[in-house]
Amino acid sequence: MSRSISLELIKNEIRNIPDFPTPGIQFKDITTVLKQADLFSFLVDTLAEIFQDKGITKIACIESRGFILGGALAGKIGAGFVPIRKPGKLPAETLRREYSLEYGTDAIEIHKDAIIPGDVVLLHDDLLATGGTASAAVALLKGLDPSKICLSFLCELDFLEGRKHLQEYEVSSLIHF
Repeated sequence: MSRSISLELIKNEIRNIPDFPTPGIQFKDITTVLKQADLFSFLVDTLAEIFQDKGITKIACIESRGFILGGALAGKIGAGFVPIRKPGKLPAETLRREYSLEYGTDAIEIHKDAIIPGDVVLLHDDLLATGGTASAAVALLKGLDPSKICLSFLCELDFLEGRKHLQEYEVSSLIHF
């Protein structure tokens, strides 16, 4: 039996986990969506429709949940996949950027040879919250001289206003909380 899939259905399927990873945080658990093949396929197809004709040559994804849809999307639109990872996880020479989270600080790294000048890069992650992680990732990407950077998120927490830190870029979020 097939069902009618919409972004509203997907939003309702995302599980809220109170006080994770720290007290006061309402974690948006997307695994409840990803485990359902029809919802997963719908999300990949929806993202592909948005970005198919934008000349994307690389999709850079933030560890780890960004890898899931971003990797599938790269395969679907014929772009390369570039991981942005926590420190010490990438084997070759990297660039590093520290940033603030809503519950502390962290850092991310990218291989120095991941992007070549002129690449059109789509930065994808599962969630846009305060914009700290995305801003750090954009700074890493800018240092590698792409011709354009666009941003994509499955979910956006509008009340945290993370988008205001990314105003010079095209930002697409499928689901808003």
